[in-house]
Amino acid sequence: MKQLEDKIIIITGATRGIGRGIAIKMAEEGANVAFTFSSSVEAAKSLEKELENLGVKAKGYQSNAADYNAAQDLVAEILKEFGGVDILINNAGITKDNLLMRISEEDFDSVIAVNLKSVFNMTKAVIRPMMKQRKGSIINMSSVVGVKGNAGQTNYAASKAGILGFTKSVAQELGSRNIRCNAIAPGFIETEMTDKLDQATVDEWRKTIPLKRGGTPEDIANACVFLASDNSSYITGQTLSVDGGM
Repeated sequence: MKQLEDKIIIITGATRGIGRGIAIKMAEEGANVAFTFSSSVEAAKSLEKELENLGVKAKGYQSNAADYNAAQDLVAEILKEFGGVDILINNAGITKDNLLMRISEEDFDSVIAVNLKSVFNMTKAVIRPMMKQRKGSIINMSSVVGVKGNAGQTNYAASKAGILGFTKSVAQELGSRNIRCNAIAPGFIETEMTDKLDQATVDEWRKTIPLKRGGTPEDIANACVFLASDNSSYITGQTLSVDGGM
């Protein structure tokens, strides 16, 4: 039995890495997937096909989740096209790492806008339809860095820590309507982004992790399936660390 049969899911930033892994896993579990991407049209088309081949409805939308009006319009369009929304996964994120001494105001603002404000924009857009149906699950992608901080990532850490406070508050506001909101804090996940690091750095990182390996997008996707499904129906306001014990 598929755990998310006929559920309608919105995922932001799904054309690569963790987002792509989540989209595929959700479709394998029977969910219809609406996903956003910022620029990679080719990658979006290929993901759309891959998801449809799994027997579900899928559609990619080029949209900037950091833009409030664009996010509202996007969700309105998805509601028209898919007929509802059961699960929102706020995954879109960027990094612009630098030491605080060197970080520019622009690099601080853009990371906060894409990583944190987008979560507000998208959540605000889905809560009305979810309240109407008195059911919904919102999953926000934070980071181990949002939990414990990291040198050279003040902007990223602030955005990801902000997500945790936002998640807990939404859980308290919407619990009475049977809408759950949880966060996932991934650790070192090996994706296209980490492939650019030299092997020695990656090996060093793996050594510091109790489970002695980096995570995979599938590790995060499995946690998403759990939080999206009825298996977690009494869990809200939580941060699930998927980090190999970091």
